[in-house]
Amino acid sequence: MASDPILPAAPVEDIDRMMEIMEAAFDPRWGEAWNRRQLSDALVTPSTHYLLCDVSGNCPGDRAAEQAGFLLSRAAPGEEELLLVAVRPEYRRRGHAAKLIERFFRDAAARGAEAVFLEMRENNPARKLYERSGFEPIGRRRGYYRESNGERLDALTFKRSLLTFL
Repeated sequence: MASDPILPAAPVEDIDRMMEIMEAAFDPRWGEAWNRRQLSDALVTPSTHYLLCDVSGNCPGDRAAEQAGFLLSRAAPGEEELLLVAVRPEYRRRGHAAKLIERFFRDAAARGAEAVFLEMRENNPARKLYERSGFEPIGRRRGYYRESNGERLDALTFKRSLLTFL
């Protein structure tokens, strides 16, 4: 049975699931995956929310089923920041990330957010997904990321209004 995605602190089993997904989903050369301590610390903060998606595409996912992906966000008055979206490589291009994002929009609006923000490196392949989800670029941090060869990449900031959900 589906569970409430808004929990004050994540059960250890959910942290284990998120760590497994994150380790599979993120390319280590960018250093974008969080370690267990970072994730655990974030999840005890009442303003941090997460959502699991099972392999059948249920968001929130059935906790007894294998999880395909997760989303992590942080709330502030009137807004939320999308911190992480991770989907196991074998479940990509099946709509899991889009379902997580759509559910996130509804949940964030229900928590009082009028807009959501995210930041990513300029060459992130998920950019198209975010733009299809209604995110629009609003800022750039020049040279924020460094590749292994020393080349610098910009970070892009995106915003998505949630007023249609309110």
